Amino acid sequence: MSGNGGRGGLLGWYVPTGRIRRSDWWLRYVLLIGLFGLMASAVDAQWFPDSYPRFEDRPGSVDVADVLWFFPEEGGPVTALVALVLAVPNVAATVTRLHDRDHSAWWLLWSLLPGIGWLVLLITCGFLSTQSHPNRYGPPPR
Repeated sequence: MSGNGGRGGLLGWYVPTGRIRRSDWWLRYVLLIGLFGLMASAVDAQWFPDSYPRFEDRPGSVDVADVLWFFPEEGGPVTALVALVLAVPNVAATVTRLHDRDHSAWWLLWSLLPGIGWLVLLITCGFLSTQSHPNRYGPPPR
């Protein structure tokens, strides 16, 4: 893969450069970051239950939403730490995926548009294929 600018290992994953393929973005970043987020939420729910938000429950009942909702609104200390640590590779991977589509990092501003912005970025990064020719950000990833 040529998306790490010649850097290998953890640094090449943490701050990718150049271009990355759609499949690499999904598997190496979206899936992995999502799994880390789930694990952090589970740790917070177990170790810091007061900081882990819960839906309003009726006494003596278990709300299915508590079990299925894994994106805490506030989160605990582990979730906050994981979110801070993974912010850099999250943004960097999205930028390198945008570069693969020959878009600049300015396209991240779409995320500021309520409702449709995240959808534009998701479609662009997650569903449109790699450009097969070199662009201003380098050759196509292998």
